[in-house]
Amino acid sequence: MEDDVAAGQLAGALAVVARKGKIAYWQKVGMADREAGRALRDDDIFRIYSMTKPVVGVGLMMLYEEGKFRLADPVKRHLPAMAGVEVLIDGQSRKPRREMTVQDLMRHTAGLTYGLFGNSPVDKLYTESGVLSGNRSIAEFMTKLGKLPLKHEPGAIWDYSVAVDVQGRLIEVLSGMDLDQYLAERIFKPLDMKDTAFRVPPDKKQRLARLYLRAQDKKSIRAAPAGRSAGYFDYESKWFSGGGGLTSTARDYLRFAQMLLNGGKLDDARLLSRKTVALMTMNHLEGLQVGSRILRPGYGFGLDFAVHVDPTKSGLNGSVGEYNWEGLAGTLFWVDPQEEMIGLYMIQMLPPRIGDHRLKFKRLAYQAIAD
Repeated sequence: MEDDVAAGQLAGALAVVARKGKIAYWQKVGMADREAGRALRDDDIFRIYSMTKPVVGVGLMMLYEEGKFRLADPVKRHLPAMAGVEVLIDGQSRKPRREMTVQDLMRHTAGLTYGLFGNSPVDKLYTESGVLSGNRSIAEFMTKLGKLPLKHEPGAIWDYSVAVDVQGRLIEVLSGMDLDQYLAERIFKPLDMKDTAFRVPPDKKQRLARLYLRAQDKKSIRAAPAGRSAGYFDYESKWFSGGGGLTSTARDYLRFAQMLLNGGKLDDARLLSRKTVALMTMNHLEGLQVGSRILRPGYGFGLDFAVHVDPTKSGLNGSVGEYNWEGLAGTLFWVDPQEEMIGLYMIQMLPPRIGDHRLKFKRLAYQAIAD
């Protein structure tokens, strides 16, 4: 981390390794705001972007445990906006062979996309429609999404998508609560995740680490404009992005990860049974095609987690069964049940892959195991 900061590739980084219930490594390097000269602190707040997804997945599976839905349920049963959606393939729009299910949403096989990582006609329609832009609620997002065709047949191909934003709306409908309120009451309060939210309140804004962008030379970074750095964390609306809207701290996310490693329980709070955590963190893609490079070689996918299935393909000195996800600005976490190990890496850079900082940290963390 010191080398990366000294080389100007990162402004700052905070990394944590916990093993067998104890913190083995906690280090921070560099600046939270290089231009203002503010050093990175242990309690700084990070935009975790897609590391929001596993949190929303846990929230949805809590409702599963309450009998509110089945994984095999058609999505349209609970979200009528998705009824009648057709699939656009080879220029032809038609009814899909089968309905998308809640399981499809959670494993990214619903036929949806993001519009950001591909150039298909459907990707272009997502971009042109601004499906993720200007929303004032998740319901408004769903209205837009329901007018767009599917990119793939449901259940056929893994393709990274807006599916977890749909899961956020599913939570709202099944619980009768706004997503931010539901996560705060059902997850953040029980786990004492006191700095995790969709909004950074005024009294905490000085702790929000600055966002950086990769410079054109691809070897250095520059500060993001003030507006982009603030993002959608500063205005009042009900657009709570289940796919990427949360901010959090290393302490808070470590508590969430430890709950998962413990089989759904932390201290006196039980969120899920160990059997449900096991269901979420097994590979649900056996025999299915992977249509996006976002999923690394050697990994399958569970219910809102990537799952390590083949070290010979991943090239990682880690364990089969380790599960993880990353955030757009370079944050990463993983949970390794076999080694009773958690890793957490926090930076703020778009896009993050200069020198692949995250995977370098992960490899070094595993090589440090000495028992």
